[in-house]
Amino acid sequence: MIWVLYENADWLPALTGALDDRGLAFEPLFVDGGSIDLSTAPPDGVFINRMSPSSHTRGHQGGVQFLREYLGHLEAHDRPVINGSRAFELEVSKVKQDIALRRHGVRTPRTMGVVGSDRLKAAARTFDGPFITKHNQGGKGLGIQLFKTLDSFDAYVDGGLIEPDPGGVWLLQQYIESPEPFITRVEIVDGRFQYAIASSTVNGFQLCPADACAVQEAEFCPVDGGERFRLREDFGADDPLVAQLCEMMAAHGIDVAGIEFVEDHDGHRYVYDINGTTNYNSDVEAAHGLSGMAAIAALAERKLRRL
Repeated sequence: MIWVLYENADWLPALTGALDDRGLAFEPLFVDGGSIDLSTAPPDGVFINRMSPSSHTRGHQGGVQFLREYLGHLEAHDRPVINGSRAFELEVSKVKQDIALRRHGVRTPRTMGVVGSDRLKAAARTFDGPFITKHNQGGKGLGIQLFKTLDSFDAYVDGGLIEPDPGGVWLLQQYIESPEPFITRVEIVDGRFQYAIASSTVNGFQLCPADACAVQEAEFCPVDGGERFRLREDFGADDPLVAQLCEMMAAHGIDVAGIEFVEDHDGHRYVYDINGTTNYNSDVEAAHGLSGMAAIAALAERKLRRL
């Protein structure tokens, strides 16, 4: 049996469809909190972690807190988990993501983690140029705002406009200006490059590629559907950055991720986000005969066979 741990039903159909296509038995388990009997073993099978760091925008922050404990329970009983506890700690902390990336020689933008809104202005004054704000527990571009002057940032903070992170940790991050208005998202499953997409930033930074975001969650994720995303056919598995990212993922127990980077005017790449609960855009995939969810389903099947 494959157990799918989730909190957003809109993101389920693509994965459950891929599991169905392989004839795999599965059970979705909605998680927005819960209880754990530590004296009882969890059910047998393979578990797929689909808990998003943006869960709190749907009232499901309790799922994040619960899953942090439940994943440890599963692993203590040797239950295979796709994106287990080590991966999930990075999923809900961009500070930890930055540390992991730097340890593996991946260039990242200069970033400061700040706890306490009264410390934000002082932190901003350590940047030489434009910077952005974002949430430590992010997802879908939550909390991202670009500031080109300290005066504009001060007014934003003083006006109480800066959005609170669910854990109380803000990030200030060096703004990397790209010569073209897009970022690149690299999709990797089980150490295997799937493809890379370019996501337009013309209308902002909320770049969740999921179809459900584009259609049903406009309030939280106002993207423009498939037109905002295109396949990067000039970026492939032989790119040196892919090897670095796969090495980092293996070292931190990350089975599935969509990892984002931006290039500056000198061609330097800055990686800034690891999305463990990655979603795939059906328009891009259909146009090029791709399926990220099929790769996740195949991984689950491999893990199930090893049992």
